[in-house]
Amino acid sequence: TIANIVKSSLGPQGLDKMLVDDIGEITVTNDGATILKQLEIEHPAANVLVESSFAQDEAVGDGTTSVVIFAAELLRRANKLIKNNIHPTNIIFGYKKAAKKAIEYIKSDLTKNPTEL
Repeated sequence: TIANIVKSSLGPQGLDKMLVDDIGEITVTNDGATILKQLEIEHPAANVLVESSFAQDEAVGDGTTSVVIFAAELLRRANKLIKNNIHPTNIIFGYKKAAKKAIEYIKSDLTKNPTEL
């Protein structure tokens, strides 16, 4: 999977990947965005993961590998729920509710007013 390809490159202890393109040019990197740019993706869901990592890279300049791993895990768990006859609409509702709660938690417990520092 896309997540498995980039997972081992995550963090300061991440492993480098050696990529060889069509003309034989070699790139050695542990940067998730660079790795994903080199892949030829055909599967629509995998393509969504790659596009989300590009959006993350454009917006923040970092975290591309984390975005792919996180999104892939959400998809993997959603697939399990679908196999247990949970309707996709309910899964989406649950993910949106969880995202809302996560944002509330971040705002209330993980942020500080600059005057408090």
